[in-house]
Amino acid sequence: MQFSDKKLIVQRASVGAKSGPLAAASGANAVQIPVQLQVPGLSTAAPGMGSPTEVLCLMNMVTPEDLVDDEEYEDILLDIKEECAKYGVIRSIDIPRPIEGVEVPGLGKVFVEFFSPSDAQRAQQNLAGRKFDSRVVVTSFLDADKYRSRQF
Repeated sequence: MQFSDKKLIVQRASVGAKSGPLAAASGANAVQIPVQLQVPGLSTAAPGMGSPTEVLCLMNMVTPEDLVDDEEYEDILLDIKEECAKYGVIRSIDIPRPIEGVEVPGLGKVFVEFFSPSDAQRAQQNLAGRKFDSRVVVTSFLDADKYRSRQF
């Protein structure tokens, strides 16, 4: 795909894979460059502060279909609460659910509000990249005021 004046090539990642066009660069002298995901409306740092907020957004964990059934929703909520409580005190959790005929803001995302940004950061460091129901979890931070006003 052409992106500005560069060509963008996207491939499915395989942890530990040594085949493909990048195999030559994966030797002992290869330098790994961290990639930062930019999602509109979400930021990895609080504006102007360079530090996380107390609201952690977990993406790629649930699908709208996962959230329709009340029992499945409660199981997901309990799993997330138990796992996130390992990293700090949880103030609230919001998992927007689908409503037929309505576009629900934040659908498919999980928002966990901790009591402190350091707890949210600890959770982010431990949850990012982990698998939940065979999907790799992507994390970001959301401004606490936006979270409280449900601006997902």
